[in-house]
Amino acid sequence: MAQPFKSCSVSGCNGDASAPGTARGLCQSHYHRLMRHGDPRAGATPRGTSQNSPARFLDEVVYPYEGDDCLTWPFSVSAHGYGQIRIDGRLCFVSRLACEHSHGAPDSPDMQAAHTCGNGHLGCVNPRHLRWASGSDNQMDRVEHGTSNRGERNHFGKISEDDVREIRRLHGSMSQQALADRYGISRSNVQSIQYRRSWAWLD
Repeated sequence: MAQPFKSCSVSGCNGDASAPGTARGLCQSHYHRLMRHGDPRAGATPRGTSQNSPARFLDEVVYPYEGDDCLTWPFSVSAHGYGQIRIDGRLCFVSRLACEHSHGAPDSPDMQAAHTCGNGHLGCVNPRHLRWASGSDNQMDRVEHGTSNRGERNHFGKISEDDVREIRRLHGSMSQQALADRYGISRSNVQSIQYRRSWAWLD
């Protein structure tokens, strides 16, 4: 037997607090925010809007949002924290949909929805924080915001920035194979480092 409708305890929300996956008198989206942020009102969601459907939340909250604060996606997120939604059976990044809605289609399908706030990994989908950028420009944004996983931040990296500088300093005075053996990487990796095809951003 279906549970009778119970309104969310957050003032101004008409979400269903009796639906599966809800608790503490909160609708699904506010309960998700409580678990994620410690506050069911986190994410700067306008009051009085429908929040129990990702598609409606996108149409009623994200697209018309004009605030300057980050707007946190309260539903499904990727392994890296980016908001996502399933449309016609296809999983889409919300930031990309919001960017296209606000700025039109990208000049190239390779362009990415870059966050000026640096909080895409925290689920921000504020259209005012988004712009189309190339992959390299978006990567430079991450470096500036301190969210890049390149270099020493990469959990799969075997060498440090100091190692890279030393490999370059020894170029010509020590064979690439000897350097590869010393640092536990491949000869091709040594060559890429010395010719700045990798770690090119490091002085």
